[in-house]
Amino acid sequence: MPLPSRLNHCPSCGAAVDYRIPADDSRERAVCTACEAIHYQNPLNVVGTLPVWEADGRVLLCRRAIEPRHGLWTLPAGFMELGETTAEGALRETHEEAGADIEMGPLYTLLNVVRVGQIHLFYRARLRSTTFNPGPESLEARLFAEHEIPWDELAFRTTRETLHSFFEDRRAGRDFALRCIDIP
Repeated sequence: MPLPSRLNHCPSCGAAVDYRIPADDSRERAVCTACEAIHYQNPLNVVGTLPVWEADGRVLLCRRAIEPRHGLWTLPAGFMELGETTAEGALRETHEEAGADIEMGPLYTLLNVVRVGQIHLFYRARLRSTTFNPGPESLEARLFAEHEIPWDELAFRTTRETLHSFFEDRRAGRDFALRCIDIP
């Protein structure tokens, strides 16, 4: 998926935009040729959780019912909404996609996905129940032990990197310190 497309028209007034470096700036921006509004295009935040059933260390994955990557597995996550914190968004997405009852934990992975203009943030979460009620964006929600993870059927590299980090930390008996990962 390439970077978001360039603007052709001003979202404020509809006139054509011109790409140039505005005064007091260092980057090319979309500048309206009529109202002079400067339009900034910034990365989107994707927020989610790494829900764990602590009794046996299994993790919750959802099988996608939507594109992109329909039918593949992912951690419960989605785009952050205006008016919510990253943790609130991650909790909302976990409820919407998995119908899971969780207790939020600390931020665990921050993944910069520069190619598509996104930042993915995953929080560790403790499952309070193994009963799930997946929403319309998920075909199913299921717990997996490390050896059961469908590694070849994971929808996104951000899910793969987060799971690898988690199981590596768990095997090594390390603290689950924040991991910052760049995905070119």
